Amino acid sequence: MASGYSRSPKLLKGALIQFSAPLLIPIPNIIVFQYNPASLTRSFTPWGPPTKPDPEHPDDKLVNQRAQPYDPQETFSLALELDATDDLEDPSSHPVAVVSGVAARIAAMEMLLYPPGQSTLGALLNVSINVSIGSGGISASVGKAVDTVPQTTVPVVLFFWGPGRIVPVRITSFQVEEQAFLPTLYPLRAKATIGLKILDTTAFDPNDTSAAVKIAKACYTFTRAQKEALALANVANSVESIMGMLPF
Repeated sequence: MASGYSRSPKLLKGALIQFSAPLLIPIPNIIVFQYNPASLTRSFTPWGPPTKPDPEHPDDKLVNQRAQPYDPQETFSLALELDATDDLEDPSSHPVAVVSGVAARIAAMEMLLYPPGQSTLGALLNVSINVSIGSGGISASVGKAVDTVPQTTVPVVLFFWGPGRIVPVRITSFQVEEQAFLPTLYPLRAKATIGLKILDTTAFDPNDTSAAVKIAKACYTFTRAQKEALALANVANSVESIMGMLPF
């Protein structure tokens, strides 16, 4: 018999979405959070003009000290709880968790720090990988790469936190605390603390016309537009409240 309130809203889960293949329609590698973090810490660093302008390379944008040629740099951090205990209750449906616990989830997030290519598992979308699971652990063989990207850039990653916040990010810090282990010494439970920096449209090569970069820029612009709309809604409410308090 079903329990609980049938009209309870469906809880969205956050995710990191990776685009690593320069295809016409890139296929995303979605890393869905097992549990949404209980808190999210955000910080802003506004752009500030240099204290001493360079006379040899004058910049017109610095003439006005109130100029703001670039968006503030936004960063945030979050802690993700990983636990394979529930998966072990149904080993036939979660064979990877039986052997490696949460190691696969940790590895998927770690690979976002590496440039995708032939030598890394970040090229999951570009190479043929055969994975086999046995009593001794997990073994993998990598086939021929079909369309790898240069080793000079990390993959395009989107941070999804509901429809109101979908932004391109770069991971600036990553720390894992492994809290329990399987007999094979793979982690059973872990806590991953991640620092992210939002990338605005100027962070991408203007000559890069790949679909992944276009998606990243569109997501940043869309999220920025939503923030402006919410700010305007707050202004409208504030004006109405203040006008009611004025004697004229």
